[in-house]
Amino acid sequence: MSNPSARIAVAYHSGFGHTARQAEAVAAGAAAVPGAVAELVPLDELTDEVWERLGAADAIIFGAPTYMGSPSAVFKAFAEASVKVWAADLGWRDKIAAGFTNSKAMSGDKLNSLVDMAVFAAQHGMIWVGLDVYPGWAESTASIEDLNRLGSWLGAMAQSDADLSAEKAPPETDLRTAAALGARVATVTLRHQRGSLAA
Repeated sequence: MSNPSARIAVAYHSGFGHTARQAEAVAAGAAAVPGAVAELVPLDELTDEVWERLGAADAIIFGAPTYMGSPSAVFKAFAEASVKVWAADLGWRDKIAAGFTNSKAMSGDKLNSLVDMAVFAAQHGMIWVGLDVYPGWAESTASIEDLNRLGSWLGAMAQSDADLSAEKAPPETDLRTAAALGARVATVTLRHQRGSLAA
């Protein structure tokens, strides 16, 4: 049996560049797993190429900033436009899925954005993968530099101070957390493929 390869698409929208940095970290984490390749798929323009790239992927990691407690309008437009994929006999069925989001506030109701993404993936028949990192910055001796400092498991969260450019935010710890999510998705996708081949 030959070793399978996994194509990971990071489908994201970024309003001011902060979520784009998070997306780059997710893709880098996925690509670091032997046997996996990752590509960034911006969702600003929903061209035929975008749909083809997502259709060819083995896993799709969704990302968007959290605005007013939910994913950005650009991401929502993408989700609604994907009905044509859904209507085509659940065209993304059994692909691996995951999600990430960023906001200026520590909470910012980012969990709601991840829930939206998970439900969206479920409607497409996808298999959701969460973050498996112990919570950081949760004890008196802990540090803001800890992985998963925001304590999220449904997906990767990041926080970017409103007065910092995308060159300075989100902080490295949130980018490392995003990379951990990408690596986990790539690993799970490869296992899923091996299981499918064995079956």
